[in-house]
Order: sequence, then structure tokens, then C-alpha cells
Amino acid sequence: MKKLIPVLFAVGALLLLAGAVLFISKWPLAPYIYTIGAGFVAMAQINTPYEGTNKNIKRLRRQQILGALLLVMTGAFMFTTHGNEWIACLSIAAVLELYTAFRIPQLEERDKN
Repeated sequence: MKKLIPVLFAVGALLLLAGAVLFISKWPLAPYIYTIGAGFVAMAQINTPYEGTNKNIKRLRRQQILGALLLVMTGAFMFTTHGNEWIACLSIAAVLELYTAFRIPQLEERDKN
């Protein structure tokens, strides 16, 4: 399972990006592609546990999982809303994911030393 998680994340990220770009062009299948990709990313992040004792990394992992769930919620907004409301949810998720992507490795490196 551990070897499958990076592949799941990479495929999900590509589908996520393709779905968001295609949604702007009003392609009817774009929300499906985006939501499948968001589900893959969320599954990969949820199934990557942190087994250390650092409280800051545990907090950041919860934020990362929240960001992944917001990515899935963005897919739901693509289906249910008629405007660009999904962009606000996607922006919040992107900020959370970006922040945790930089902070977690930084803290893990500090723990090793």
C-alpha cells in the first residue's frame, strides 16, 4: 500500500489540475475529472499517517487533511453552483496545501537534528 500512495497522489494531482483547467472551458465532464482527482489526493493524504510525537507536525497534518477535504468539497461546488463560488474553496484549499507542503518537511528536518 505504501508504494501505491505516491502514485495515487500523482495521478490525483494531474486529474485535479486537468479538471480545474477544463472546467473553465465549460467542458461538461470536467467536474467529474476534478472530483476523481481530488478524491485520489484526499485518499493519499489521509492514508499517509504521521507516527512521530511532534505536536506541530500533527497539527499541520490535520490542516493538510482539511485542505484535501476542501479540494473534494470544491468538486461538489462545481456540480451544485452556477457561478465561480468553487474558486473560493479551491483557493483556501490551495493555501492550506501549499503552507503545509513547506512547513512539514522543514519541521521534520529540524527534528532529525
